[in-house]
Amino acid sequence: MNTKEVKLGYEPFIHEHVTLKNVQFGQYNEIGPYNYFENVALGDYSYTGQFCFIQNTVIGKFSNIAAMVRIGPTDHPYERPSLHHFTYRRRMFGFSEEDDEEFFEQRVSRKALIGHDTWIGHGAIIHPEVTIGNGAVIGSGAVVTKDVPPYAIAVGVPAKIIKYRFPSEVIDKLQSIQWWNWPYEKIKEQVDDFHLHVEQFIKKHSER
Repeated sequence: MNTKEVKLGYEPFIHEHVTLKNVQFGQYNEIGPYNYFENVALGDYSYTGQFCFIQNTVIGKFSNIAAMVRIGPTDHPYERPSLHHFTYRRRMFGFSEEDDEEFFEQRVSRKALIGHDTWIGHGAIIHPEVTIGNGAVIGSGAVVTKDVPPYAIAVGVPAKIIKYRFPSEVIDKLQSIQWWNWPYEKIKEQVDDFHLHVEQFIKKHSER
């Protein structure tokens, strides 16, 4: 995403035409052009591509979010006689002077949770109240309506798990190491280890 090789730091690097409402940033974040964030917490080192629309979501560290991703799309109340938003934006249409605060508070409470070191592919949609586990991969164009376990690869509409990135014992060790919580200086010191085969990596860092 960082095509100009801008050096990232404590403040987020935010491209043009971005709308931010109630957003908490970490460090070393990059937000692509034409993004819309509302009620979002973004972990350290995570970034987004162009035209992402993210609402009511907690995103972990080192999350790689491609262009045109939609996370936490808000639902229309399909259990009501009408789907239209006149039923929950009554003031807009002059039907009431009251705010529909309870409806919108309920929307905000339905958080999507995106784990650490995840890859969300181009054009994927992740529904509210879905959890994407650490290290998981969501394929391009997938529509995710159910939780995805750590290090799983999920693709399709609706998204289904096609395989796991690593054997279960490797996944367990990566989850135990939790390298994404290492301080900046440790990552910098050990950065070459991330070029190792995963088996070598966990052997080296499980023993510490």
